[in-house]
Amino acid sequence: MQALPIGVFDSGVGGLSVLRALQAELPHEKLVYVADSGHAPYGERDDRHVLERSHAIADYLIQHHRIKALVVACNTATAAAIHTLRQAYPTLPVIGIEPALKPAALQSQTRRVGVMATRGTLHSDKFQHLLHSLHGQAEFRLQACDGLADAIEHSERQTIAQLCQSYVTALGVFGHQAGQLDCLVLGCTHYPFIADQLALHTGSGIPMLEGGAPVARQTRRLLQQNHTLAPETPAASAEGQPMPLFYSSGVPAQLDAAVTRWLGFTPQAQAL
Repeated sequence: MQALPIGVFDSGVGGLSVLRALQAELPHEKLVYVADSGHAPYGERDDRHVLERSHAIADYLIQHHRIKALVVACNTATAAAIHTLRQAYPTLPVIGIEPALKPAALQSQTRRVGVMATRGTLHSDKFQHLLHSLHGQAEFRLQACDGLADAIEHSERQTIAQLCQSYVTALGVFGHQAGQLDCLVLGCTHYPFIADQLALHTGSGIPMLEGGAPVARQTRRLLQQNHTLAPETPAASAEGQPMPLFYSSGVPAQLDAAVTRWLGFTPQAQAL
């Protein structure tokens, strides 16, 4: 079991931000990443579509790669499918991601927090439950970012720039004075890759909170509990970090380009 891989999936390339965190936290683990780009964006599809795709990808990763854990590296898929995935695979650790509202509430000094996410995430029961559980701890300004994940998916720079300006402006004024927003929650795994664009409009010194690192730490904890953590031996260190395997239901070359741009190495993604 220790030598088996961890499966990771997202509606497209956004989950690479979670994969990056997993590589940093678990450098000896084998990883298999599926970008469901042929069915993206999840955040603008109905729950039934997201459920069907989430279970289809989980089945593929279990049957073809014998994964020892599944990371749902997509906020929308987590909100729609995490409970049914855990029911379907009760012996498999299934780790989801959620917008970092709790850390933002703790960190904010003005008690006003901006949240950018897909419409599917913001309207989900899971997100609404999380939001209500933090009632009174901070004021959360929510912004549904239609089209932004898709623009990032296809590297449409002009569209990304326009949408960033529009959505950040709609949230309100960022700063450290009373009444201003002093934290920004990135509620979609695509958004960390455009943090520099967002910072042009929030101003410097505004923290942007994402969920990749907490997901990686939780994955480590569950693997340790199950005694399936890959050994961190001198021999394993000498072999170097295993190269992840990449699959796409869309155009594999687009996934290769995203990995090269954001993770700094060139894979050879295969068609799913």
